[in-house]
Amino acid sequence: MEIIRDPENSPELEQGHVVTIGAYDGVHLGHRAVIRATQQKARSLDLDMAVVTFDPHPAYLLRPSHAPKLLTDTAQKLELLDECGVDTVVVVPFDHQRASQRAPEFIEDVLVRFLKVRAITVGHDFRFGAERSGNVDVLRALGEQHHFDVEGVQLLPRPDGKVESITSTAIRQALTDGDVDAAARMLGRHHEIRGDVVKGDQRGRTIGFRTANVAVPQEMALPADGVYAAWYLGPDDEKWPAAVNIGKRPTFYRDAEHSLVEAHLIDFEGDLYDQPARVQMVERIRSERRFDGLDALKEQLQCDIGSAREILASEGASD
Repeated sequence: MEIIRDPENSPELEQGHVVTIGAYDGVHLGHRAVIRATQQKARSLDLDMAVVTFDPHPAYLLRPSHAPKLLTDTAQKLELLDECGVDTVVVVPFDHQRASQRAPEFIEDVLVRFLKVRAITVGHDFRFGAERSGNVDVLRALGEQHHFDVEGVQLLPRPDGKVESITSTAIRQALTDGDVDAAARMLGRHHEIRGDVVKGDQRGRTIGFRTANVAVPQEMALPADGVYAAWYLGPDDEKWPAAVNIGKRPTFYRDAEHSLVEAHLIDFEGDLYDQPARVQMVERIRSERRFDGLDALKEQLQCDIGSAREILASEGASD
């Protein structure tokens, strides 16, 4: 997959492309349906297909106080797009100048001039450009002017039977509810948390339950506070079953500012400090709560580890 990180400072591509545009946060099943439609159109025209996306997510510039938590950072998004078989990804730096650009200017600048677009495929409710003034009808009008076709794809329905389509917003809400299973059904995979393992207060070590403290950037989406069964992947992609606590540890702290991600790797011995970690959330075991002393906490942790072991053994057997 070819990655172009700044079209304004890159030479124009020589051949035409079939293009889809969007933030593509999560690269979920709805996104993948649009990508497949784009690929089919590209094959019919004997052209490459391209995804045009943005870094950072436009909401972080346009409405920073209400910007959504991200399902994927740019690196993971690119990995997932590569897995989808995308030929080219154009990562458009999203700054104030780009934010003020009207929809026709953006299409002419990036898609017509740079990508020599021959067809565009987007979700039927797609919006873009300054003040979200661009939509499928605007694209079709521009297509008549610049000689490209436009297809609006109906997004996939949610697997829970609700009327709403699969969207990044719906997945974030599932995570907020602690429903990592619903999030996985919409993503087409387990929601993955990424970060580096850092030193914590080492309380887990003192009570006999060592944990890897995964430092997750504040802009990334986390499931609701609680205990989860998860797969832990280190830098060599070796997979370990884990019981993961996400929360503020009320047994030890009254007013922790942020939730922490602590993964206890089942039957693991070793040093994980300063290593990158990927934590794939499988199932919620329970909510986080305060315990009246260490003995009660340790007893519950033993139960949590047993539950995680059973859940993950069952999932591994079904793979």
